[in-house]
Amino acid sequence: MNTKRNRIAGAAAALLFAAATFILISRTKTTAAATAPPAPDVLVATVQQSDVPIQREWIGTLDGMVNAAIKAQVAGYLLAQRYTEGSFVQKGQLLFEIDPRPFQAAADQAAGQLAQANAQVAQAQAGLVQAESQVDSAEANQRKAQLDEERYVPLAEQQAITQQDLDNARQNNRSLKAQVAAAKAQVETAKAQIAAGRAGVTAAAAALETAKVNLGFTRLTSPIDGIAGVATVQVGNLVGPSGNPITTVSTVDPIKANFTVSEQEYLKLARADTLHRLELELVLADGTVYPRKGRFSFADRQVDPATGSIQLTGLFPNAGNTLRPGQYARVRAGIGVHEGALLVPQRAVTDTQGTYLVAVVDPNNTIRFAPVKAGDRVGSNWIIEEGLKPGERVVTDGLFHIRPGAAVNPKGGK
Repeated sequence: MNTKRNRIAGAAAALLFAAATFILISRTKTTAAATAPPAPDVLVATVQQSDVPIQREWIGTLDGMVNAAIKAQVAGYLLAQRYTEGSFVQKGQLLFEIDPRPFQAAADQAAGQLAQANAQVAQAQAGLVQAESQVDSAEANQRKAQLDEERYVPLAEQQAITQQDLDNARQNNRSLKAQVAAAKAQVETAKAQIAAGRAGVTAAAAALETAKVNLGFTRLTSPIDGIAGVATVQVGNLVGPSGNPITTVSTVDPIKANFTVSEQEYLKLARADTLHRLELELVLADGTVYPRKGRFSFADRQVDPATGSIQLTGLFPNAGNTLRPGQYARVRAGIGVHEGALLVPQRAVTDTQGTYLVAVVDPNNTIRFAPVKAGDRVGSNWIIEEGLKPGERVVTDGLFHIRPGAAVNPKGGK
């Protein structure tokens, strides 16, 4: 009886243990199923392939074709301003006047000195004429005395005249020779006076010309057609050659747009003979596109060794003078067509210390990180040169919640 009871009790205990074990296993499976996270949602885009026009955009500033700094060439007080600041002025138009009175006095004085020098030359020339006349007279008298001496010599030998008469003739001839020499010396003196006088005339004429030039510098005129800037000095101020420019006149039609490109990009454009065919657009500071197209003008003579870039210059028509020097602008140009380009959104590309990675969703919806070679940016997309194929799906949003080999739930990309 006891044995039977023990068997019943053992069987009941076994059933209870089996039931407990089943319940525990069921609960463990349920807990495991409940704690496993679902595959995260990610936004994907499909790699597209198409022919893409390639554009470049560079930061630039505007500058005048010619920027003429108007400076005072003589020292004096500014007497008047004859133009409106910011207005268009023509070549030769009067901009400023400096007090001309000291320079007019200097010019008058120089003119008087020139007249005096000319009078001295005229006086020396008259002296030369007189000296040459005296030479002619002295030479005539000397020739007569020479003939007398020559005639007296045989007469004295024949004792037809006294020795004293011969000696007097000889002495008179010597005296007249001395007079000829003195008259010739006066001629040379007169010639030297004329030369000195003419040198004085040249110096006086140069002084007069300098005085006239300085007098002309009291009228500051525009050397070019263009826009005149703000005056940096006021009427009544003392100005001079050592001071800063009083204003600047700029030729702004056409206007220059200076922008810099990298040395590599410059070489690429130059080798393809693309530079001179570039049609330029100008994007202004407010985001609007300037309605007139520009053209490439020239490249600077050297590459900046500090930045590895070179300055290029484009020209834009500016008939209404809307554009002004110093304005900020972006210069844009199409440089060609990339045929069969693979495009992905820029936000799908991750730059990790110079290496570009893209998260690719494989057909089984698992993640694979693919290194790629990125090319040009086109709008909001990036051209991929290597590492992807057309039609592949890349993750554009949710990159921080995925890892290689993980399952994801892709959204979009169709």
